[in-house]
Amino acid sequence: MSSRSEDLFARACELIPGGVNSPVRACHNVHCHPAFIARGKGSHLFDVDGKEYVDFVLSWGPMILGHAKEEVTRAVAEAAGRGTSYGAPCEDEVTLAAMVTEALPSVEMVRMVNSGTEATMSALRLARGYTGRNKLVKFIGCYHGHADPFLAAAGSGVATFSIPGTPGVPESVVADTLLAPYNDLEAVRSIFEQQGSEIAAVIVEPVAANMGLVEPAEGFLQGLRELTAKHGALLIFDEVITGFRLSYGGAQARYGITPDLTTFGKIIGGGLPVGAFGGKAEIMNHIAPRGEVYQAGTLSGNPLAMAAGLATLRLLKSCDYAALEKRTAAFAHELEAVLLQKGVPVQVHTIASMFTPYFCDTPVTCFADVKKCDTGLFETFYKQMREQGIFLAPSAFETGMVSFAHTDDDFNKALEAAKKVAF
Repeated sequence: MSSRSEDLFARACELIPGGVNSPVRACHNVHCHPAFIARGKGSHLFDVDGKEYVDFVLSWGPMILGHAKEEVTRAVAEAAGRGTSYGAPCEDEVTLAAMVTEALPSVEMVRMVNSGTEATMSALRLARGYTGRNKLVKFIGCYHGHADPFLAAAGSGVATFSIPGTPGVPESVVADTLLAPYNDLEAVRSIFEQQGSEIAAVIVEPVAANMGLVEPAEGFLQGLRELTAKHGALLIFDEVITGFRLSYGGAQARYGITPDLTTFGKIIGGGLPVGAFGGKAEIMNHIAPRGEVYQAGTLSGNPLAMAAGLATLRLLKSCDYAALEKRTAAFAHELEAVLLQKGVPVQVHTIASMFTPYFCDTPVTCFADVKKCDTGLFETFYKQMREQGIFLAPSAFETGMVSFAHTDDDFNKALEAAKKVAF
């Protein structure tokens, strides 16, 4: 007898391409059907069949306070009672913009949008308009949303499906996208030596979190800052994942690097559809209506997302990030020890409230290293952990997430489940 999730997926496949509204959710690469979720609370999810999971996906990152946080849901409900969309300015967007600029000194002005993809594509357009140049440097395996210029050697879902870019993106669109391996500063230096006067920007995940979790090598981010400044290009930090998760001030506060532009994702809206990009006022003033670079959106600054964002950031401002990092690191190290005892090649990377198990025994510093990992072992691990109520991302190229709502019982349940996995 099939489960309700299986029945829903079969029906969805008749109505929605692939049965899902975002590809990796289909669980194709781990060869199983997706669990359809009915609700979430704190660190747990509950599917339509009544199964409960400890959630280490957290809507792919933004639910750092956990699901259905009372203060956030109350703020959304109150905002909805006043209207769901105005297509006009509201007070909360000004207040939220002030909180973002206070949290990140590099961000003097910010423009709200509706997703991380909108944020990165708008930041790139602004960089090109501001510099009068067209070329972009991105890193192989880093994912910056599904806008055309970024779908060259992208990570995350694109890597999961082994799609080299994607049909529908003309070669001319990515012709100005220059590629370098993550953590390879010499490769970037070589690109600038050859084409520096044509490069508008370098965009980088300061901690790569879409090829699993890869930290920047010592001096890598500082080197990017120096190269871009030397050649008149902008440095864009894609903090869609790391912003307000790596620390309240994001990766740039943790590493002491000041980018020219920064992009944010749904974490600044409590998981609602929202994103933002911001940076130096001199640059941001080139955005319409003050400047000549056009960007717009009817739902930008949506009152529901702004209310959720304000409630979220007000709570995060007083959260103990150091304590959460300590607990996450302890869990990650114990998980690695459990798996190593089974004789499988594995290393668990961790920073802040993120972790990734890589099933390999060689160093992982870039996407080429990630591709050497054993995805078959990951699939075995994923399926058996899910069966035991541990909800992980269904891809070896994603990052595990921990929230302030996770308890020691949650970690212990995951560790006990890992002990039972048979490879």
